[in-house]
Amino acid sequence: MPSHRSASAVLRRTTAPLALAAALALAGCANTGAPGSGAAGAPGSGAAGAPGQLISQAPLDAAVSLPDAGQQMRILYSATDGVTGQGTVPVSGAVFFPKTPQPPGGWPVVAWAHGTTGVGEACAPSANPRSPRDAAYLGAWLREGFVVVATDYQGLGTPGPHPYLHTRSQAYSVLDAVRAALKMPGVANQVILVGQSQGGGAAFGTAGLAAGYAPDVKVLGTVATGTPYLTPAAGEVRSDPDRVSPQIAYGMYAAVTAKLVQPSFDPATVFLPAAMPAFQASGETCVAPLFARLMREGRTERNSYQPGGQQRLFELVAPVTGYATLKLTQPVLMGIGGKDVDVPTAMQQALVRDACKAGSRIQAHVYADMDHSGTVNASLKDSLPFVRNLLAGKPVASTCGQ
Repeated sequence: MPSHRSASAVLRRTTAPLALAAALALAGCANTGAPGSGAAGAPGSGAAGAPGQLISQAPLDAAVSLPDAGQQMRILYSATDGVTGQGTVPVSGAVFFPKTPQPPGGWPVVAWAHGTTGVGEACAPSANPRSPRDAAYLGAWLREGFVVVATDYQGLGTPGPHPYLHTRSQAYSVLDAVRAALKMPGVANQVILVGQSQGGGAAFGTAGLAAGYAPDVKVLGTVATGTPYLTPAAGEVRSDPDRVSPQIAYGMYAAVTAKLVQPSFDPATVFLPAAMPAFQASGETCVAPLFARLMREGRTERNSYQPGGQQRLFELVAPVTGYATLKLTQPVLMGIGGKDVDVPTAMQQALVRDACKAGSRIQAHVYADMDHSGTVNASLKDSLPFVRNLLAGKPVASTCGQ
């Protein structure tokens, strides 16, 4: 279990009616258990060189492996610091090779962007067992013959804190992980960006930054489910302020990013005194145990946030959580749960609408009976054919205008 240093110690190293708990409810948690060490010879902090350099690799421990993978490695690589936009930092992740025969030219790549796990170093997905949902989902891509390159993101698995929902940081972590993996034998430079929830936003944001930041990475398209759209005009979602809401955890994690954006930020201006102990533990408490704590405490929006606190936090993080562009060069499949309350259905549909207006080629699918988590694997019936067409150089249908 992670230690419970105060969040303030870690930090040192939509519209007003749009509930921040909904706007930041980006779980789709890649890890639902307690954090652990996970890897044999797990990467240390290391020294980062030019971005995309493979610093070290070690076999993944069986406890954190995927049953559908052949060779699987935990890696440490260098990535551009997405917070400052300059210099490099070490980032950890995992690379899973398929059991399928290597095709001529190598296996194509799924660059996996994970959902919320926490902001502490111990919450790295590569050091913890994947959830059954994610294991099944990534297994489908492995059986399809993809190498899965799974970044932990900056500040997870390496000294943090993790700049939660920070679009540029996530994008650089994803792209530089691919660059590092391309140095491994058998990996082809044919890349599909795939993400869920926080990672859906990371995948969408990466697609918008890839051509400028990493033109050497050949991105063919993007698959995103449960994708957030953190803009004041994105929706009219309201929530019950007296409902017990473990999603307040996302607001606590977002406060880490707020501190990075504005070092003078005082979390006590956002959270009420009664919620401060949970906040102070959140910096090193992964998402499942933090959810459990908030449920035990009966945390609601009304008894957790200062008046206007949610909007204040949203305004602080908005400059770095938005997308650089909505006009993406390559096609995007977006899977939307009709019963998604974590990243509300209307918010995701607003992103589809605005991306279509901007000129993106979007193929959107709404799974009427699916919630946030259920949409992930339900979307495979559409995303696998979509990606097969991209690999074959065939056109893919757009739902824009429908």
